[in-house]
Amino acid sequence: MEKLDLTSGHGLIAILRGIQPDESVEIVQAIFDAGIRIVEVPLNSPDPLDSINRISLAFGERMLIGAGTVLDVHSVRKVDQAGGKLIVSPNTNPVVIAEAKQLEMLSCPGVMTVSECFAALDAGADGLKLFPASTMGTSFIGASRAVLPTGTPLIPVGGVDEHSIGNWFAAGADGFGLGTSIYKPGMTAKQVSERCATIVSALQSCSDELAGHRSPGHGTV
Repeated sequence: MEKLDLTSGHGLIAILRGIQPDESVEIVQAIFDAGIRIVEVPLNSPDPLDSINRISLAFGERMLIGAGTVLDVHSVRKVDQAGGKLIVSPNTNPVVIAEAKQLEMLSCPGVMTVSECFAALDAGADGLKLFPASTMGTSFIGASRAVLPTGTPLIPVGGVDEHSIGNWFAAGADGFGLGTSIYKPGMTAKQVSERCATIVSALQSCSDELAGHRSPGHGTV
């Protein structure tokens, strides 16, 4: 199983909650053209497995496609059958993580405490979804890195947008999960493209400003 490269695609993960299968490829094309290389379709979207299958067939190895809001083993298997390679959950469930690894998929469970971080890593997680990031605050990254294994990928999700992404980057986040700041149901591909450009620009500005002044942390999962 290839590793999730958080140094490409700006470390951004597009979360397409509510997307319809018929629009999925066009929307993801706009995201791809903006330079983003990871897409997550939450399983509480309309016909999510159909969307995952269509996107996977259209983009193949050019993007990493996965599912979010994955809560049980049965769902992990369904995502695998649809062509998804990434399993994202709002919680830490060792059984879900183990099933993802058994199927040679990447696992990114949700965590909110250091205890959950260690439980997820012990179960085989490839990255940690800090969720909901808006209630945790950027200080969690520095505090948790003091005790977590070196290089543990931390990915804030929930409330990350063009206004806050710079703060998360400066704090040492490895990647960023972006939901409504990139896509809302009913948006056109053009609107999604514009939102992506805004996010990428905000992140690039912060990256340029901090170049050479941050400790190692970005890398691959």
